[in-house]
This record gives sequence, structure tokens and C-alpha cells, in this order.
Amino acid sequence: MGGVKRVALLGSTGSIGRQTLDIIRAHPDRLKVVGLTANSSAEVIQRQAQEFGVSRVALMNEAAAHRAGLPGGMSAVVDAATADDVDIVVVAVAGVIGLLPTMAAIEAGKDIALASKEVLVAAGPSVMPRVREKGVKLTPIDSEHSAIFQCLEGHPASHVQRLILTASGGPFLGRSRESLENVTQEQALNHPTWKMGGKITVDSATLMNKGLEVIEARWLFDVPISQIGVVIHPQSIIHSMVEFTDTSVLAQMGWPDMRLPIQYALLHPDRPSGGLKPWSPLATPNITFQDPDSRTFRCLVLAKQAGAAEGTMPCVLNAANEEAANAFLKGQCGFLQIADVVEEVMSLHKPVEPTLEAVLELDAWARTEAQRLMQSE
Repeated sequence: MGGVKRVALLGSTGSIGRQTLDIIRAHPDRLKVVGLTANSSAEVIQRQAQEFGVSRVALMNEAAAHRAGLPGGMSAVVDAATADDVDIVVVAVAGVIGLLPTMAAIEAGKDIALASKEVLVAAGPSVMPRVREKGVKLTPIDSEHSAIFQCLEGHPASHVQRLILTASGGPFLGRSRESLENVTQEQALNHPTWKMGGKITVDSATLMNKGLEVIEARWLFDVPISQIGVVIHPQSIIHSMVEFTDTSVLAQMGWPDMRLPIQYALLHPDRPSGGLKPWSPLATPNITFQDPDSRTFRCLVLAKQAGAAEGTMPCVLNAANEEAANAFLKGQCGFLQIADVVEEVMSLHKPVEPTLEAVLELDAWARTEAQRLMQSE
């Protein structure tokens, strides 16, 4: 079982962050919070710090940090992730902003529990080699990647034929492209099976989230994009599957509850009881699958194209999508326009080697281009 793992939680006030604290509450003999960071929610993070007895607290937003009398900025977040008393860092911040503290934590020899898929989407070729070189463990928190991680255990890479990611289809499953012209933010955020943050819920509605997961899986499991498939599974019970060379398929199943993959990432390889609701096959007897609608949900196609191009194209895709999805949430961009903006920014980019410096530079470039395109509409 080992001793108590000391956790630095980056993004403690978001959906994954709050559910991570649920798991820590359930296992006080196994997990202890020693650092908390958030973007700007000072009151929430201070309440969390008081409850868990945490003195190392930081906000990314420097103005919010100054008002609250807390350390602020990227350097303060990195300090929280790399402190001597940290064993494992939960990276649950929204977007590519998690890249620098993740890399710093890896360099400091910390294990990583990764929820921010954008870290590997933008910089997988830089991150994963350092994980191996530093000898740290990186475990995925995404339910799909956690499922694949579990299915692969004990199996050599040579036995893997294909990874199959499942997607709920989001709130617009079965809708035509034309019917989505004027959908609202409220409609896009009405996810049928998962409760998530705003941006990731919009990504689920466009299927960009699944495209980003394809790219992330490519780097997590060292499998070519061509061997990673996506199927729509509206019940969200099978979280993903692995097909092996003998044609057998292993799947990981359970209720759509992020606390399970969070607990697995934090306490792997142990599987302690955490009071989570068990699933029964009789509860969902009708499990179905279908192909994604690539005409209506073009973001999945764009993500696969970016993943196949490799280099810095996935970084550009991700940055343009972040800007467009967040603009949609603010009422500044139409739902269908998200894919248009991403495709146009990708068309302006010629991929180069994805060094950390290039990733950060092109992330900023793609955001500027996306904003320019949206303002010119």
C-alpha cells in the first residue's frame, strides 16, 4: 500500500479539482494535500486550504492574487508543483497553461496525474521523453485514457492492434449541421451524461474533445494516429477499449463518474473502496455504438488531421480551438464557426519541430490569428 502520498493540486477550484478533493477526503490515510493552485477564485481556494490545512496556496491571476494577499503568477504555480514535500502533482487546469508547471514538476522528479489533455496535445513530443528520462510516472485522469491505461496493463505493446475511444456524442447527437446554426451556450452546456467545466463541455458538443483525446492517446500510449479509432457510445458506460492482435477486445466499464479515474491515477496500482456507486449490467442493458458524423462534427476530423501532421500543428489546433470555444461561451462566436476558425488558422500554419519554445510561441500566434478571424467576421 505504501505511505501517504503528498499531493499538489493545480486547478483545485475547477470540476476535476473539486472531485480530486472528494477522493482525498475519502482516503485521508493515503492522500494529503500540500499545495493548492487556481486561476482567480481566491475565496474558494482559501476555504479549501483551511479545510485541508494547506499553507502553500497560489493563484495564476496576479491581480486576483494581489487582492487576496496570495502568491501569484506562473512562478508561484511552478513553486507549488515542485516543492520538496510533493510526491504527485494533479494537473487539472484548463488549457495549455498547464504545460510549464507540468514540465517543471517532471524535471523535479514528481509523478504526474494528468487531467489537462492540452499538455500532451500541444507538447507530447517534448513531455513524454522527459517523463521516461526522469523516471517519473504519468497516469491519465481522463476517463477514456484511464480506461485504456487499465486495459493495457500487463500487455506488451506488440500485442496492441488498435485503441478505441468512446464518445457520448454530446448534447447534439443526431442533429444535422444545418440545425446547429443558432444553438445557444445553454444548449451546448447541457451534456447528457457528464458534468464538466464550460470549455470542455463545449468541446464535447463539437467533438473536438474527442479529437484532442486521440492526439493525447497517441503520445500517452505511443500508438500511431492511424491505429486510434472513435465510436459514439451514448450511454457512457464503456469508457474506452483496446483491440489486440488476436482480435480480442478489452473494455473498462462503469458509471460516468470522474472520481473513479481520479482515484485510480492517484492510488495506482491499488484499488481501494472509495464509496463510489457500483455499476450493474442490468442497469443499462441496451449499450449501443455508432460512427461519428464527420460532416456535422468537423472538429474531430480537423483534430485527426492535426495529429497526423504532427509537429506543431496539434498545438495550433488546440490554441485556435481554445479561443473559439471560449468566444462561443461569451456569445462572441457561433457554434459552427468554431470549426471554421480552427480550420482557417491551421491552413495558415506550416508545422515545425515542436520544441517547448516553438510550442509556446505558436500557441500565442494561433490565439492571435483566431481572434483576428473572429473579429473580421
